[in-house]
Amino acid sequence: MSVIHLVSGGCGFVGRNLVKRLLQTTQDYFFVVDDLSTGTAPEHWLEGASGTEKAVGLKAYGPGGRLLFLHSDFRTFLRDIQDNANLLKERYNLPFDRFTNIYHFAAIVGGRAKIDGDPMMVALDLSIDAEFFYWVCNYKPERVLFPSSSAAYPVDLQSDEGAVALKESDISFESRLGQPDMTYGWSKLTGEYLAQIAARHYGISVACVRPFSGYGEDQDLTYPIPAIAARAAAKEDPFEVWGTGQQGRDFVHIDDCIDAILMAMDNVHDGSAINIGSGRLTSFLEIIDIFTDIAGYKPTIKPLLHKPVGVHARHADMSYVSNTFDWKPKISIREGMERVYKKALERLDNKA
Repeated sequence: MSVIHLVSGGCGFVGRNLVKRLLQTTQDYFFVVDDLSTGTAPEHWLEGASGTEKAVGLKAYGPGGRLLFLHSDFRTFLRDIQDNANLLKERYNLPFDRFTNIYHFAAIVGGRAKIDGDPMMVALDLSIDAEFFYWVCNYKPERVLFPSSSAAYPVDLQSDEGAVALKESDISFESRLGQPDMTYGWSKLTGEYLAQIAARHYGISVACVRPFSGYGEDQDLTYPIPAIAARAAAKEDPFEVWGTGQQGRDFVHIDDCIDAILMAMDNVHDGSAINIGSGRLTSFLEIIDIFTDIAGYKPTIKPLLHKPVGVHARHADMSYVSNTFDWKPKISIREGMERVYKKALERLDNKA
């Protein structure tokens, strides 16, 4: 029997990398729902793929049509399938009527400018996740992945005076929550709580993950790593950095993120959350130094103190994941940044 994965927000950075990985390593089918507000359609990230129209708004991609993409707001899709149990067969003429595994990436997302600049828009994630878990508890799929975020951690543990490596137990719904990072952090924290309710009260197998600063070659330029790489490739001098550049993050390559997500799906079922990170704090000045070293020049640094920077220091304590699941990232920060820089050069050459 075929395994059918439902991937909400599957055209975004993490979702499309997950789908590409599983298309390569399995013979499963994937039903991707995305409104493309921030994501990109599959023909832009599936090599040599062009979609075949199957129904209004629905296209099939690749050999055997194993990737089905529905251009829709995920909440609209959920309401439709709640109202019509035969939607998949009747409207879309598909050879299946139930999903096996569900990966929920649909969200209002963006870099620091989005989180700080439009917090009420980001708060719509609360409604997306509430509708999702309400549906899940009635639908009862085999497994669910909810991506939380390191933004769910208390900001008082991430200051320039009291920063610590953040461990899973620093968030406790029974004893300590703290103040998460803006509405984005609140939405992810609330999603984790709903995941635990789904697991404990409705018997749903749910895994939550808290990725730290994921990055990769195909990430949108609104995020810091590809943006910094692009400016290094263009030999920017003076080199602008938001804030002082001394603020630090835990950077983890998208390939390692996908490895950890798949590991979590296999091993975590109770709605609890695990960290995905390198366990290393790296400042943005260090990132600039890596990229400009790769580019072969040494620019003057120009701080932009009026730009939003978020918390001072955020990095993961990976001891629980390492000891419990024997997992750690494989891609070093230098190797990962070299990959991103190579892609930045390609983009620069294409513009020339």
